Amino acid sequence: MMANPATSVAAPNAADRAATERAAIVKDAALFALVTLGLCVPIVAFRTDLSQTSALDLVPRWGLVAILCGLVFVARLGQRVVLANRDARRALTPSPSQATEAVDATPNASQKLSTYALPAFLGVTLAFPLLVVLGTGGLGESRYWIDLGILILTYVMLGWGLNIVVGLAGLLDLGYVAFYAVGAYSYALLSTVFGLSFWVCLPLAGLFAGLWGMVLGFPVLRLRGDYLAIVTLAFGEIIRLVLINWTDFSGGAAGISSIPRATFFGIPFTADEDGFAAKVGLDFSPMHRVIFLYYLILALALITNGVTLRLRRLPIGRAWEALREDEIACRSLGINTTNTKLTAFALGAMFGGFAGSFFAVRQGFVSPESFNFLESAIILAIVVLGGMGSQIGVAVAAVAMVGGPELLRNLGFLKAVFGEGFDPSEYRLLLFGLAMVIMMIWRPRGLISERAPSIVLKERKRISGSLVKEGHG
Repeated sequence: MMANPATSVAAPNAADRAATERAAIVKDAALFALVTLGLCVPIVAFRTDLSQTSALDLVPRWGLVAILCGLVFVARLGQRVVLANRDARRALTPSPSQATEAVDATPNASQKLSTYALPAFLGVTLAFPLLVVLGTGGLGESRYWIDLGILILTYVMLGWGLNIVVGLAGLLDLGYVAFYAVGAYSYALLSTVFGLSFWVCLPLAGLFAGLWGMVLGFPVLRLRGDYLAIVTLAFGEIIRLVLINWTDFSGGAAGISSIPRATFFGIPFTADEDGFAAKVGLDFSPMHRVIFLYYLILALALITNGVTLRLRRLPIGRAWEALREDEIACRSLGINTTNTKLTAFALGAMFGGFAGSFFAVRQGFVSPESFNFLESAIILAIVVLGGMGSQIGVAVAAVAMVGGPELLRNLGFLKAVFGEGFDPSEYRLLLFGLAMVIMMIWRPRGLISERAPSIVLKERKRISGSLVKEGHG
């Protein structure tokens, strides 16, 4: 019997297409490596060292350039292969809107994991000081790790506050650090000038920041997208420049120092008889105050999370999500978009003010340089990487972006690879940019893109991120 001519022709065509696709993938990866080479020549290829004659010598580092180009080539090659396999699988699987038969809606592994992620996160954070003390062998030795935990939780709280504005309401805010600064300076001025305690200044700082959030909200009611981002960015820079130049009010670039420390509801963390250690019957240790600050920022972060989750189920929360999806449709349903936007800005700013007040009491010193645009960019990157609207995603992204460089600093083998002078903290912005690029390619909607519906009619199921519109402010 003779072979079918159509089959004999289709097989070579399929083989030719596969070979062409492989060649295109390799060519694309080589192009990425070539672009990396062009970028590395003026930045990485040469290092300036000060010689004994006080002259600058150029030290070539072509080996490092070759390693970076090779890594980019391999990463791009692997990415294209993974995307090609994913597209092939999607071509064979019908979408729910086009399927003629029932499609399985059983939650996948990531959706099931996100259900238990928040309780697991709470359990780890509550036990973190005890685990660190047991792991390091004492309170004094655990100071570094507890301070790192405080820093991470501060960014978690800031990320959850900004998530109200960006993730739920879909309003792009690049000036969130301004509310952080308002809260910090509110506590610093109220405590140093009027002698008010931290527990009195904390709600006042949140109220002042919320007021400034409404002040920002009024001028930008009709702005969206890039225009909204530019105005909010300008607002953050205006606050910083005012703090620098209004020396009679804020101390100028010198900042405000000698800020009173927080007490345990009136009991100071001192070594005298009226101190916390003597009242409780413990030996005095400066770590008592540090552990107290850790649980204080943990409580503030959990309050932020709890209020956000509760508000999301209320009519105002559903109005935020409707505004994020389609403002025109939101107006057609009779929702007051003016009040909706103002409440989002005010509540997000209020939590930023709480975090700023904690920052001031923890540092004991505030200055305008602590509230530059980089802080806003980091907080926004945490929200975007974690998944806009996802609380646990923001927490995971904060741990990765804030704690990641610190963990890299303690990896000794990196110095053996890149040299004794290698400090990962110097490449922090590069790591941020790389993380953003990888996430935009791998999971453009963030680490956790599923959404739990605010209202459930019959059966509670999570909504896939592909069915939820991204907020574009």
